[in-house]
Amino acid sequence: MTTSTSERPEDLTSPESQIRAEALRLGFDLCRFTRVDEAWNAGARLAEYVAAGRHGEMAWLAETAERRAHPQAMWADARAAIVLGMNYGPDHDPLAILSEPAKGAISVYAQGDDYHELIKGRLKQLGGWLQARFGGALKVFVDTAPLLEKPLAERAGLGWQGKHTNLVSQAFGSWLFLGSILTTLELSPDPAEANHCGTCHACLDICPTDAFPAPYQLDARRCISYLTIELKGAIPREFRAALGNRIYGCDDCLAVCPWNKFAETAREAAFHARDVLRAPALAELARLDDAAFRALFAKSPVKRIGRDRFVRNVLYAIGNSGEPVLAAEAERSLDDPSPVVRGAAVWALWRLLEGPAFDRLKAAREPEEADVAVREEWQEPRSVVAG
Repeated sequence: MTTSTSERPEDLTSPESQIRAEALRLGFDLCRFTRVDEAWNAGARLAEYVAAGRHGEMAWLAETAERRAHPQAMWADARAAIVLGMNYGPDHDPLAILSEPAKGAISVYAQGDDYHELIKGRLKQLGGWLQARFGGALKVFVDTAPLLEKPLAERAGLGWQGKHTNLVSQAFGSWLFLGSILTTLELSPDPAEANHCGTCHACLDICPTDAFPAPYQLDARRCISYLTIELKGAIPREFRAALGNRIYGCDDCLAVCPWNKFAETAREAAFHARDVLRAPALAELARLDDAAFRALFAKSPVKRIGRDRFVRNVLYAIGNSGEPVLAAEAERSLDDPSPVVRGAAVWALWRLLEGPAFDRLKAAREPEEADVAVREEWQEPRSVVAG
């Protein structure tokens, strides 16, 4: 662990040292401090991002932009932030699954338990201890709250925002969950972290959909994580082939970061990948009904997108698999109650079947399809859909 992100030598009796020790005892891997009563430019960058429409359907970013502009815009009494990091580094190569097209690739962070609940619980524990020891008022935040945690973490010195816009740590690479506590206490700030990306642009080059218009800029509308998680309807045809077998999120830009050579496997057992989610078979996932989906992804962040959106992603992956045997799963999904699932099934069949076989199926099934969007999938020329 390097000096810029390790716990620096300090007075072990200071409030900062005591807070840091308690945070590490609770399972956090990093704990650092920054002031929040000073100006910063993160809010202006967010405003530019929203104005350019790069947030896509994430309307909550626009709706909460003013509150996100600065920590004190959300809570005027805040004076300092305690910013915490928890390592979720994998014990395997996240990109290896991409060479197994009949299996689904789920983002590393979603292969274990939902980090939101675990981290929020630990933050509340730390907050209770903090108030009992030092007093003051506080609020705890995980990334669902209107707080720009990555710029805050950079100011506190946990790492820096890399060219892929995610936080990079010299100690843990690109594998850090973040949590924050805003407090009215006056705490001594840690130095901010410098940017160590240098001339490297591996994260930009590997992106399957060219989602980075420039270094340090992300167009969410092109990002596979956005497309497979946030987007509610059909994924635009221009991106479907690039999805490959990614069915929930995308780790490419994170996994290729050279700083990961210093990363360690997560010590928190809840973040370890469940065997059933490391390389699940697409054929089995395509058959999930709502109850089976909920059972499989209990305690997982995947459950938040719902069964229909998830099976939609699975069917796009089936279309990209190059495995004609999986066409049977796509054909079965033509009877699914969800239009978004049926539309994805049509596209998968377009990809997997020879022209005459697809045309026969189209003639039999298109006339009985009531949904306009699904009918458009049937009518789309093969040359366009094939990507």
